[in-house]
Amino acid sequence: MTDDKKLPDRSTQSAVDDFLRKVAVTPAVSAGEGQGRLIFAMDATASRQPTWDRASHIQAEMFTETAALGGLEIQLVYYRGFGECKFSPWVKTSKDLLRRMTGVFCMAGQTQIAKILQHAIRETERKRVAALVFVGDCVEEDIDKLGHLAGQMGLLGVPCFMFHEGEEPVARSAFQQIARLSGGAYCPFDANSAQHLRDLLSAVAVFAAGGRRALEDFGQRRGGAAKLLTHQIK
Repeated sequence: MTDDKKLPDRSTQSAVDDFLRKVAVTPAVSAGEGQGRLIFAMDATASRQPTWDRASHIQAEMFTETAALGGLEIQLVYYRGFGECKFSPWVKTSKDLLRRMTGVFCMAGQTQIAKILQHAIRETERKRVAALVFVGDCVEEDIDKLGHLAGQMGLLGVPCFMFHEGEEPVARSAFQQIARLSGGAYCPFDANSAQHLRDLLSAVAVFAAGGRRALEDFGQRRGGAAKLLTHQIK
């Protein structure tokens, strides 16, 4: 289960800071030749439309922050409706990712996180993936199965960074375990924390593109919560 005894009423600065500290101490994985590769996965079931729209506008900063590091390749993965789980080609620009995100509308359905993790495993077996980001609010799947897949991600060196919107306790427990078993990190946020989501997405993108040293530089430039990362990197 979880180490935390109480779920925060909403996203707090300390929760974001804690998440960023965990990112800072996550072992850096070299992306090999070329750009860093990041899987950007989202729940696109009916309740997710506001967050989907928000993330569509925020995503540009992931590319902006990683341009000087050699850039970033992102693959959009999402699920919705009745058993629908789709993934995009790998894209290298904000324009391409935005075009694909704005072409998606959310649709009622159950969660399919296992499919996302299975897809990420297949992708990294073909070519190194540096990290996976997941944004969602609930879990309706076998947690033991998700834990097994997260452990495989950990063995492949692909940390999962789980962004949890809301306060659903089953999802909280599942997301924390996925993060722990894969070697990633967990952070809650709410509908009013667009800036926190922006900082978190940018931080993980920088990690995927350049590792911990790049993340330290990012923290020095960005300030605020991200600046606390510099105290965790030696």
